[in-house]
Amino acid sequence: MAAFFAELLACDKPAATIRSYGMDLLRWWRFLWGWGIAWDRAVRSDARDFARWMKIANKPAPPHWRHRRDTKMETAPEKLPPGTPNPITGKSSPGPRYAPTTRAHCETVLRAFYDFHLSEGTGPILNPFPLDRSRRHGRAHAHHNPDERFRHERQGRYRPAIPKRAPRRIPDAMFNALFAALKHDRDRALLAFWVSNGARAEELLTSRQRDALPGQQILGVVRKGSRAYQQLPCSADAFVWLRLYQESAWRAGVPRGQNEGLWWTLRRPWRPLNYPAARAMFNRANSLLGTNWTLHDLRHTAAYRLARDPKMPLTDVQ
Repeated sequence: MAAFFAELLACDKPAATIRSYGMDLLRWWRFLWGWGIAWDRAVRSDARDFARWMKIANKPAPPHWRHRRDTKMETAPEKLPPGTPNPITGKSSPGPRYAPTTRAHCETVLRAFYDFHLSEGTGPILNPFPLDRSRRHGRAHAHHNPDERFRHERQGRYRPAIPKRAPRRIPDAMFNALFAALKHDRDRALLAFWVSNGARAEELLTSRQRDALPGQQILGVVRKGSRAYQQLPCSADAFVWLRLYQESAWRAGVPRGQNEGLWWTLRRPWRPLNYPAARAMFNRANSLLGTNWTLHDLRHTAAYRLARDPKMPLTDVQ
């Protein structure tokens, strides 16, 4: 496994990608451990059983660290059963079983893992996760019609079908209610930036204090995939909320400097705001409204608002 991770690092894969690959491999390792099978002795029947197991197995749901010592479950707030559509947003909450996208990602990672060891000569001579029999021979898109869209012609045999989802966005009225449910200027500034520049949630948290340029209405972030620095245009309201947050934060003792982080926790000891903390803040606002919006929905909302503007080219939206 270490050699595979070294290969991913050499291919300049981000840390988040390597972590997701490791979680998929850990899931496969635990399945093999349960049956006493070594990873280099796995055959295609084991891969088939693993794909069947992921369809019926429940995801592990460890209790929250705040409630691990609680013995009375009656004090926990009542929630909708997993997989039930939210009555306000219409979005279904994550179900108890693995989603098709998770199973498809796991199949792709394991097939790449065994392909790597097959090329290195350190694994089994047959990949337990092969390509589809009807699509594993010949060049991909060899007979593609230019008038039609490209199809996935190299698909894994045990790869599940992924349903198509409608584009997600937060309506303006619900966004206003969500914005009003926030309690701090920092949270309002974050929401205003997310919905105006279309950056990913974790990308916005990489900004430094020198990256905010209110005069030009741009904010610099580090992109997730390429890890390149890019300046994104933002709304004027976002910089107003940012200034309100900075003034109150600096009076409270938050570190101040061009090279210091732009987003900090609200309590001492001061720490840079990370993605889990930002998501927890957003989930608290969801709990007040009874909704289940996600931070990524703000990115879709920003794209929808930009595409609705007739003066905005679609290439700029992309």
